[in-house]
Amino acid sequence: MSDDIIKVPDIGSGDAEVIEICVQQGQSVSAEDSLIVLESDKATMEVPAPFDGLVTDILLKVGDRVAEGAPMVTMTAAEAETPESGTDGGVETIRVPDIGADNVPVIEICVKVGDTIAAEDSLVVLESDKATMEVPSPVAGVVQAIHVKEGDTLSQGDLVVDVGVVVSAPESLPEETPAKTSAEQVVAAPEPEAPVAGTTRMENITVPDIGTDNVPVIEICVSVGDRVEEESSLIVLESDKATMEVPSPFAGVIKAIKVREGDSVSQGDLILLLEVTGSSTVPVVSATPPQPPSRRAPSEAPPHAEANPVELERSNRNYHAGPAVRKLAREFGVDLAMVSGSGPRHRILKEDVQQYVKKRLNDKPTEATGAGIPSLPDIDFSQWGEVEKVPLGRVRKIAAQNFQRAWLNVPRVTQFDECDITELEAFRKAQRAAAEARDTKLTPVPFILKAVAYVLKLMPQFGASLSPDGETLIYKKYIHIGMAVDTPDGLLVPVIKNVDRKNLWELTDECIELAARAREKKLKPDEMQGSVFTISSLGSIGGTAFTPIVNAPEVAILGVSKAAIKPVWGGKEFVPRLMLPLSLSYDHRVINGADAARFTTVLGELLADIRKLLL
Repeated sequence: MSDDIIKVPDIGSGDAEVIEICVQQGQSVSAEDSLIVLESDKATMEVPAPFDGLVTDILLKVGDRVAEGAPMVTMTAAEAETPESGTDGGVETIRVPDIGADNVPVIEICVKVGDTIAAEDSLVVLESDKATMEVPSPVAGVVQAIHVKEGDTLSQGDLVVDVGVVVSAPESLPEETPAKTSAEQVVAAPEPEAPVAGTTRMENITVPDIGTDNVPVIEICVSVGDRVEEESSLIVLESDKATMEVPSPFAGVIKAIKVREGDSVSQGDLILLLEVTGSSTVPVVSATPPQPPSRRAPSEAPPHAEANPVELERSNRNYHAGPAVRKLAREFGVDLAMVSGSGPRHRILKEDVQQYVKKRLNDKPTEATGAGIPSLPDIDFSQWGEVEKVPLGRVRKIAAQNFQRAWLNVPRVTQFDECDITELEAFRKAQRAAAEARDTKLTPVPFILKAVAYVLKLMPQFGASLSPDGETLIYKKYIHIGMAVDTPDGLLVPVIKNVDRKNLWELTDECIELAARAREKKLKPDEMQGSVFTISSLGSIGGTAFTPIVNAPEVAILGVSKAAIKPVWGGKEFVPRLMLPLSLSYDHRVINGADAARFTTVLGELLADIRKLLL
């Protein structure tokens, strides 16, 4: 019987210190017996054994700092009498484990009575003010009773569900059906030589030649126990020049993972142990065999089927959904940015993903989605001279997808205007000493934010959104404004919440803090969501005007260029005034040209005399 590697579960914080090891090598433990005790700056928590068994090795020591997914111990499951398949193993009462807090609300019930579940399947999802955590089932079986409901608050030891444990007969030899199915799917392809059935070997998977050393691991794409195919991504590395995936050279089962996110690796470093079935490895032709004409209609194609699954999974981590939901989204190729959550606090549920897939399969291609637009030709530029290929970073690729989607779906018009900010600039400079006393810097941006929030209250259609079917205009009763920030990795848009309720100093501090965190890659997902309007300022760089792309599903975006002294007719003579160029792009399906002109006119009047903001 093989050993299982027991890893640190979700502990609700970045990392924690091992302050006690509760077991010894060779010790027999029962399910839920404590293995180690961790202590973070927020709580002390015990990590229990997931099943009965024998501790064969301890993989850490007191004083180590560990995070979710770090190996703790190896265990061999206790041998039990093998009853006939389907016999009743009794009813297991599942209670809340040590979650580091009391009275934590239940935001999702992941199962229903009668469901058949596997060990480690999520039962309920809890959400405190610090973290979201899932309570897994320690056993496999059938859910017989659920003792909680959404909205209840739970603490350690509270009853969650009753599971009728069904003991299944041990599996014999690996099934051959998947291999047969896979072979049937390839038309006119020669059958590979079959490996010898029943033989296995352990392969050490190491880092291949990646052209540089000490490259950080930014993502682990697999877990212990996962079955992977040849060329499946194992980890993702990111250097200062490129992001690269390390594929598996074999098909097999992950037995141990030897790296963690944040580790730096070089060529030859051990990544993981892979159990490979078969006595020999048969080279696989990488070229795709000739395929017959597709029988699937274009409308039946799975949504985002062409998307890179690793990039999609990384993107989906930014949305309020559990691992089971993200797994389902990954299987269907669904970008969770396109799915509306119906669960508590807009959490995305399995039903939401299924409904989205069903809708997409039934949708007919329309011109609005860009159907029929020819792709650009693939040109070999090296025929004219030396070239260098640099892969786009994750942020730039996501931004590019968003820009193209907005460009194809939003009929955009841009209104150009300029306003006199001479008095505003004089007032701003007069506050320099006050700003220095607060250890901050007062820029024109907080004034623009405050003025835009004022106009959005007067003209709420500029903060609305059009429903996907184009039948309904959705007005938002809050004013959250996005601020485009230029970073080395691409454009990010942190969101300042409730701009209308904050004073200039609060907006100044928040602008500086969010911009700094954006450049340091420390923004949280909820800090880039919920905006009703966006401002993109190039005033510190230059330019006289530009046409910003509407940040759909918003309907308007304000571009701000560099202010300049210009002669303005004062009635008797020309006088020098500091004029600020404004570029307002808007969705013409929602905003009329006259409304856009009124928006920039009112905004200009407010910036010309900021005392009007008090009215």
